[in-house]
Amino acid sequence: MSIIILGIESSCDDTSAAVLKDGILLTNSIANQDVHKKYGGVVPELASRAHQQNIIPVVDMALKAAKVNKSEISAIAFTRGPGLLGSLLVGTSFSKGLALSLDIPLIEVNHLQAHIIATYIREENIKPKTPGMPYLCLLVSGGHTQLVIVNDYLDMEIIGKTIDDAAGEAFDKCAKVLGFPFPGGPYIDKNAKLGNPETYKFSKPKIAKLDYSFSGLKTAFLYFIRDELKKNKDFINKNLYNLCASIQKTIIDILFDKLILAVEETGITEIAIAGGVSANEGLRNSLIIKALERKWNIFLPEFKYTTDNAAMIAQAGYYKYLAKKFVSQSIIPLARYNY
Repeated sequence: MSIIILGIESSCDDTSAAVLKDGILLTNSIANQDVHKKYGGVVPELASRAHQQNIIPVVDMALKAAKVNKSEISAIAFTRGPGLLGSLLVGTSFSKGLALSLDIPLIEVNHLQAHIIATYIREENIKPKTPGMPYLCLLVSGGHTQLVIVNDYLDMEIIGKTIDDAAGEAFDKCAKVLGFPFPGGPYIDKNAKLGNPETYKFSKPKIAKLDYSFSGLKTAFLYFIRDELKKNKDFINKNLYNLCASIQKTIIDILFDKLILAVEETGITEIAIAGGVSANEGLRNSLIIKALERKWNIFLPEFKYTTDNAAMIAQAGYYKYLAKKFVSQSIIPLARYNY
């Protein structure tokens, strides 16, 4: 009998549902929320309301696209956290209600672990290149930056993390200073291709061991732009490409300084990246160069699975289903959820 997992993701502002059959992804449906763009960031209350409107149509769409009847579902995997509590509550409540009505198991998934497991998402007739275990994963998203040793699908150890802001937040906040709409990271990446990354130098934080910090860089960039605009009101327009290239290079350098140190300390040369910022072409190209220089084996997720999606939740849920790691109806979402 086939194992069919319905995955549900609602940690931030994307409502997503996916169907996985025997480890093969059948469909991945996502409803985005454009309402946040005019506010320059995600508004939690608006996000949770949009999830309430979107979740039933998105799940219905996913099941129809997969040609799966809800009576065929083996288990429901949902994002328990971390994320926005109101958004998580919508996905958790829906998952609990549907699982109860169908009398099937419920599987809670850590959103960050799911980003890492996205490397293993398989589509029909397509087998991705996957790392051998253990491997090092640089997880970079809007809210988190971590260095993780992956020993197994369900066994991961965080060896480094940000002590304040994440790399993705630094990208978006610097982009906002430059006048780009939210989310601004992709705009910096696009414009950086046309600039000289050596034009401006920004200091890198001195943080102990394998931890990260981006709050200081974000503030330094803000003050630098403020001071230059006092001298020349057209400074950003005249230097946009070089500004994007320089700040992007600094963020990437900070990320790789600690990744290189982690490789040296662990001896692990199987390297993967994950999370929304892993779609950044500057980051990907830098990893390819570093891999050639240092003889690393690297693994890059498909662009469509880098951002928040239910396919990664269903994939993680599939491994937990095989391990019979189910949860009860008393489960609650967690805005902060360590693993």
